[in-house]
Amino acid sequence: MSRVSIQEEGFDAGAELALLEAAGGGAVASFTGVVRGENDLVALELHHYPAMTAAQVERIVDEAMDRWPLLGVRVIHRFGRLKPGEHIVFVGTASRHRSAALESCAFLIDWLKSEAPFWKKEYFPDGGANWVEARVEDEAKARGWTR
Repeated sequence: MSRVSIQEEGFDAGAELALLEAAGGGAVASFTGVVRGENDLVALELHHYPAMTAAQVERIVDEAMDRWPLLGVRVIHRFGRLKPGEHIVFVGTASRHRSAALESCAFLIDWLKSEAPFWKKEYFPDGGANWVEARVEDEAKARGWTR
């Protein structure tokens, strides 16, 4: 079971976990990202090119399924204008073994954080806005998974 959704609407992380648990393995690992409200952030807006984004995320999920013995993978990444406290991303993996579930989940979120083709813009109370730059630490973590 592998499902990828690039969507504007919110999601229920608990329901997604239940689907992965139903895969019948012994381990489920997950990460749910939430928009931070640092520096008085009012909103975070995510832009993407739909065909490219979906293809790239599907490709990395396929790679995870090839690298680890997974029974299921679920990736949801939102786009559009999000407020602090809203869910932005969900990654869940199911396997018969804890290490495969944990490692594959970390691999996927590291890749999404640094390589997924999304462009993020922050908005502030004074009307200011800026594009979010990639962080060197995130890129280094993603490179650590390179074979």
